[in-house]
Amino acid sequence: MDLLRGKIDADAPRDEFALELGLFCIGFCVALNGHHRAEDGELFPRILAEHPDLVPVVEHLRQDHELLSMLLADLESVARTATADELTRHLDGVEAIMDSHFGYEERQLVAVLDAMTTQDVDVGRMFGVD
Repeated sequence: MDLLRGKIDADAPRDEFALELGLFCIGFCVALNGHHRAEDGELFPRILAEHPDLVPVVEHLRQDHELLSMLLADLESVARTATADELTRHLDGVEAIMDSHFGYEERQLVAVLDAMTTQDVDVGRMFGVD
């Protein structure tokens, strides 16, 4: 996000920044959304099968995934139409939710993940890093 913030120029044409943002999202946004889809479809069902008491945690994380997906999808249109300050606030919001999400996920699931065995599991597919 700092890389994108550094490219925000109030005087630069929005199309120029939108192009830069598009290149960023080809890598980062696509990878993050793929990772979250893999967690939702592969990892979370496995966790819940072994730890049904974690339903509230998983639901919270899935809601974060949906919110981040919407914010990232909105990023391109925001980049074309928003002022530099509005764009910075949008990026700040994305970053704040990501920080909160990853911190919560780590606090709630690290022990569960550490205890999981990976026999007969495609770890890359489970975490969306294929």
